[in-house]
Amino acid sequence: MTSTPLENLLSVLDLAAQPSEESTFTAPSLYFPTGRVYGGQVLAQSVMAASLTTPDRLPHSLHGYFISPGDIHQDVTFHVENLRDGRSFSSRRVNVTQSHGAILTAIASFQEPGQSGFEYADVMPENVPDPEELPSAQQLMTPLAQHSPFADYYAHKSAFDIRHVTPSVILGAPQTGEPSGRQLVWMKLDGTAPSADTLAGQTLHRALLALGCDQIMMEPIVRRAQLDFSAPGMSFASLDHSMWWYQNVDMNTWHLYVQDTPVAAHGRGLAHARVYSASGELVAAMAQEAMIRVPAQA
Repeated sequence: MTSTPLENLLSVLDLAAQPSEESTFTAPSLYFPTGRVYGGQVLAQSVMAASLTTPDRLPHSLHGYFISPGDIHQDVTFHVENLRDGRSFSSRRVNVTQSHGAILTAIASFQEPGQSGFEYADVMPENVPDPEELPSAQQLMTPLAQHSPFADYYAHKSAFDIRHVTPSVILGAPQTGEPSGRQLVWMKLDGTAPSADTLAGQTLHRALLALGCDQIMMEPIVRRAQLDFSAPGMSFASLDHSMWWYQNVDMNTWHLYVQDTPVAAHGRGLAHARVYSASGELVAAMAQEAMIRVPAQA
């Protein structure tokens, strides 16, 4: 029986411990059209690896720095270093390697659930169309799947149901006018993952959020440049990625990504996102810097 994209995704997040090395874990990679290890995958796997050394605390932040491309045909190794276990916080460094060397280093921080303190949050934008009223990336990409590896990936291999409120820049450049990197995107799993109600389940769903968000984080940069990902000669790669979880996440349900980009220079762009549950709760925030280069026009 053929596995679904979600089943494949959950299998690579089920890391295996290396019996010969303490706090060292391995996992395979998912297919990605570039032939390189997908950045969101190793971010999510790093969260899962670090969580195996902090079983009683939830991840609250992750800061990852991409070092070199990974090979999807090789297993990935995660070396977890215990930096500190405090009264309510734990810090871990995760060094991610393959046979050619380092591909990512990440710092993950974990917190005891239920800590009290002051609370506030920006509100979700009003009058956003219901996701069920919007076409999915799968529907939009299926007619193009035979002509583009990326279209085929979103049509048949992504584990996420992605629905753009603002038109996707994967399909074409935005209409001419005032350049803006702001975009709204709904996303949830395409299928059902284990419950997010337990501590282990919540850790998994936070890792799934880290993985899913990376599929759209570069889009505001390309949008504000009034380009799309089919621009001739375009090259792109994640440089670093930070995210913070503030509330519990259930990736079986819809989440709205409110995205923008404040600056780009020197072949690099910075993108931000706030993530809201369908009920309007701000559950997470993230930032990513990406290298995006387009050859100068002759």
